[in-house]
Amino acid sequence: MLLSILFFILSIIPSVLIFILLRKRQKDNIQYRKKCNLSFISGLISVLPILLLSGILFVLSAVMKFTLLKGVDILVYRAIYTFVVLALAEELIKFLTLRFVLKRKPYACSWADVVAFMVIIGTAFGLIEDVPYAIGASPIIMLVRGFTLGHVGYGFIMGWFYGKRLYTGKKRYGVFAVLVPWLIHGLYDFSLSTELLALNDNFAFLGVSLALLDIVLLVLMIRFFVRSKKRELYQHPLAALEQPAQQ
Repeated sequence: MLLSILFFILSIIPSVLIFILLRKRQKDNIQYRKKCNLSFISGLISVLPILLLSGILFVLSAVMKFTLLKGVDILVYRAIYTFVVLALAEELIKFLTLRFVLKRKPYACSWADVVAFMVIIGTAFGLIEDVPYAIGASPIIMLVRGFTLGHVGYGFIMGWFYGKRLYTGKKRYGVFAVLVPWLIHGLYDFSLSTELLALNDNFAFLGVSLALLDIVLLVLMIRFFVRSKKRELYQHPLAALEQPAQQ
């Protein structure tokens, strides 16, 4: 028991460090730090509507399984359930959470700020999501989940695209902000499904590849924030946030 608690604490250290470091990006900017705190709290709370929405969608998918989807191959059903019920619901809630954070007492955030807020939301969401996974999980599983940080990587993608949408005013980047992390997230969850692995256990390489992608996204995120200090593009105040009516 004590060993499991120890490994769980070790697994959440990367998430805690990410929050602390991002919050300290602008340690003299009180508004920024308040937004970081709001992002973290909102990310934790965003799990609650996911539980409700997932429950509703689970019931609907179960009904459809025996009506509209009756006779559909179990693998197809699993794909629909994974991509729609799980991945899409989670990414949409996190996206709406970001919109809430940005509109709550708005100020002239930069592109880099938007990415930071979204990464923090993803970090907090992932922390809460890891709790039930940690119950009864092996120490290795806890550490893998703690250090791959899928929701942080998805948050980086979402924040980057939505920041670009606000910077350029082009709505298609807002679509990409949800579409890209949704597809990666859905594919990752589906690659770990027992139905797919039962078809051919060689599909396990897909899950491993996507876990490695999570690590690559973490590296790209670090690179982004390092480069953002030197590029005015990422530090320039976003007009769309200064004038919400133009969104």
